[in-house]
Amino acid sequence: MRTPLLLLHIVAGTLGMLSGYVAVFLLKGSRRHGLAGNVFVITMLCLSASGVILAVMKSQPGNILGGTLTFYLVATAWLAARRREGAPGVVDWIALLVVFGVGSVQMILGIEAATSVTGLRYGYPAGPYFFMGSVASLAAIGDVRMLVRRGIFGSSRIARHLWRMCFALFIAASSIFLARQHLFPAIMRKTGALFLLSFLPLGLLVFWLVRVRVARQFKKSVAGYRAPVTHGELREQSLAG
Repeated sequence: MRTPLLLLHIVAGTLGMLSGYVAVFLLKGSRRHGLAGNVFVITMLCLSASGVILAVMKSQPGNILGGTLTFYLVATAWLAARRREGAPGVVDWIALLVVFGVGSVQMILGIEAATSVTGLRYGYPAGPYFFMGSVASLAAIGDVRMLVRRGIFGSSRIARHLWRMCFALFIAASSIFLARQHLFPAIMRKTGALFLLSFLPLGLLVFWLVRVRVARQFKKSVAGYRAPVTHGELREQSLAG
């Protein structure tokens, strides 16, 4: 059973990396972006699901949590892109429970690692647990806000889609390029190409969020701008009155 799952995991990871990097550089909303994004979603869901199953078989709690968080981020990012109008549904409540559970366990394991004699818990130090737990907590807060407001619209919906997709890509990229550096040529390790490929999604995440927020503020400024009234217009208004 492990061999077919491992093969699926490798193929999905390869296609997920390729489609993910293609999607983030294409024009958002274009047909090609949508096609690359659909491939990314499908392959990332397969990658994270197979990764969780393999981690369960190997008794690796850290990878179980990481795979579950990745699956959640991709699924909720896809839902954010597909949703137009309407109130959240049952799936959104389930997603909140999942990410809340992942974040809580991550924080607990981080505390256990920090207070242990070896400074490790299941092979990982406290830092990664706290980092991933903080991301899960941030996502949970976003889910709560969406549920309280009965939906998410406009640029907030776009930002939700972008940051979750980009961070899921970062998790997958770091798991491939940083955790398995020995699989790549020595020149990629020496030149820092593996670090660039791993952290590029975070840079793109910041870029797109800033762009979305700036565009939002610009639209607000344009919408709230009123051209100054000329002397002739004032005279016409007074005569009309």
